[in-house]
Amino acid sequence: MKLGQLKPTEGATHSKKRVGRGHGSGLGRNAGRGDNGYHSRSGSKHRAWFEGGQMPLHRRVPKRGFSNFLFKKEFQVVNISDLELLTVDTIDSNVLKDNGLVKYSMRPIKVLGNGELTKKLNVTANSFSTSAKEKIEKAGGSVTEQ
Repeated sequence: MKLGQLKPTEGATHSKKRVGRGHGSGLGRNAGRGDNGYHSRSGSKHRAWFEGGQMPLHRRVPKRGFSNFLFKKEFQVVNISDLELLTVDTIDSNVLKDNGLVKYSMRPIKVLGNGELTKKLNVTANSFSTSAKEKIEKAGGSVTEQ
């Protein structure tokens, strides 16, 4: 087998439409573009967002309020029930990342109080919910906020 002998499988390709080559081809006269209008002429483009001169959707929709997306803090959330499953007694962002509880070790982490804690843990995170703090300290552990 040589590269020059390669051919597509039967039925995989279609012959190209030759438009504007006479009435006998079935695509003569207007070449399949219709009789008149913007898209029958050369240079016309169909933009996905263009609505034919109608007021575009992004201008019709009311815009209100304020979005503080530039300065918002997005926390990675970890529950007490997740910490209970770990085998170490000192927990920080690197331990959480290594165990697959958070995706990034450098982004802020918040510990929430969902679940029960039975062992003593020393937890370091950026933020804690009130119930999480209480549960960790009640179990004899310590809480350190970065």
